[in-house]
Amino acid sequence: MVQAPQRPPVHGPTFIRLLANLVGADVPPSPPSLADHLGRWLDWSHAIALSTALDGKPSATDSGAHDSGNEEHECTRIRRSLAGTIVGDRVPASPPRRAGGEAGEADASQAVDYPMFRQRHLSLQRSMQAATGELRGRLRDTLAGKSAAMARLAAVDAAMEAALSPREQSLLAHVPDLLGEHFDRLHQAASAQATSTSPGAWLEVFRRDRQSVLLAELDVRFQPVEGLLAALRTC
Repeated sequence: MVQAPQRPPVHGPTFIRLLANLVGADVPPSPPSLADHLGRWLDWSHAIALSTALDGKPSATDSGAHDSGNEEHECTRIRRSLAGTIVGDRVPASPPRRAGGEAGEADASQAVDYPMFRQRHLSLQRSMQAATGELRGRLRDTLAGKSAAMARLAAVDAAMEAALSPREQSLLAHVPDLLGEHFDRLHQAASAQATSTSPGAWLEVFRRDRQSVLLAELDVRFQPVEGLLAALRTC
């Protein structure tokens, strides 16, 4: 079976470790602090909006929001649905047919083209972004109706999303490119092993790696949602 190149383990969040191992990058043992990152990512307009949210004194409003228990159930349902879609996504190949009408494993591994994976990956990213964005907004509405303190938290989260979401989406947009490089390396390594007894093994390695990256990205995208849910559990 074709294996990705082995490197020393990288410490850090699962998503970062997976990407670093796939591309062979080294992650600094002491990354910049969160405050340093925010200082570079927040411009003056975002800083003012965040300061206003922190210093303001919002009052709880009757927003007609859903019950917090229902919101938690809905978040769990949507997360499981997205994870199931990722696990079940196979990006079917269209291998050429042999003379006898059968498509062999070697044919299938040669027929798969990375752009198919790329388009599907982008589609899954859009689905995750849309689902988590909607959930985040609903949870903020629910929090705003609980108390003045929760309303302030909702306002801070809205300001943070407005400030950081464009940066987040820009960074996550590079993930398909990194996976494409991994795809090419595995394919080239398999092509060099002419005696391989399982020609399509490299493709299964790539499918598993891609699935792991997508599930880790799903965890990252749900972190703000989980934070808002944690706040709701205290109400």
